[in-house]
Amino acid sequence: MIKNLETLVQLAQTGTMKETATRMNISQGAVSKRIAAIENYYGRQIIERHGRRVVLTQHGRKLVDRTMPLLQEVRSVFLEDTALQSGRIIVGVSESILGSWGSRLFAAVREDMPEVNFEFHAQRSPVVLDRLRSGELMVGICTGSADAESDLQSDIVYLEPMVIVPTGLKHIAYRIGDPLQVMTIESRSGAWAAMEDDMRRLNLKRATSLESFFSVAQMALADFGHGLIPLGVANALSISSNKTIDLGSSGLNRPVRFVARKSMYSRSLIQSFYDSILDHAQEGGLPQRA
Repeated sequence: MIKNLETLVQLAQTGTMKETATRMNISQGAVSKRIAAIENYYGRQIIERHGRRVVLTQHGRKLVDRTMPLLQEVRSVFLEDTALQSGRIIVGVSESILGSWGSRLFAAVREDMPEVNFEFHAQRSPVVLDRLRSGELMVGICTGSADAESDLQSDIVYLEPMVIVPTGLKHIAYRIGDPLQVMTIESRSGAWAAMEDDMRRLNLKRATSLESFFSVAQMALADFGHGLIPLGVANALSISSNKTIDLGSSGLNRPVRFVARKSMYSRSLIQSFYDSILDHAQEGGLPQRA
């Protein structure tokens, strides 16, 4: 029954069977069966379908409200009392970080902490935060502005410069502050909220948005428009620095944050992990201009 209730909680957060299935790494059919099992058990309708969207009924919402704290507590007990005692750290990482410079950073951290078993999950930053709150992850390395929720503690470990990839890598007569339309990440990402004000200050207007920075970069390389991406993504794709426009010195950066629940943050193993990441960040272990 716990798996069924976890599925209901995920469905309440995502609003679609497809997204729930993706997050839980199961089929949409399995999601439907788990929800049906809850409805059969309680003899109540807990969801209503509106096209592809799913809305919880009053009974469904009440069940989620009462179930969520219990599930969070169960996961928290497992993580703090089982995973930590066995020297295991479960880390959620923003996809664009792990896909660019994150793997090298974590390799350096592993050398500092050879006794620790690391488990990494690459997901979008909002998903990382949700899974931290639900007790599925112990630590998050993600992007965005400081989180307002009182149950999470967050520290910025790196300000990653943003760069413009000119369309087709063609030369453009551009000075920082000139109006320019760019492709960049979509609004639901963690990075967008942190960049929006600075983009406005620099007269950059988002003309097109995509779900990943790597997709933005590839579309810019294919001459579909100028792309605004993190420096690490440009380096990962071997885009030469003399072909891009660096905006980091002008204040357009994406904050990279170390995030955890407050109870987890205080644990000595997590503190050692944080210290190692910060040391390597200060030593220049994070992306520099190629």
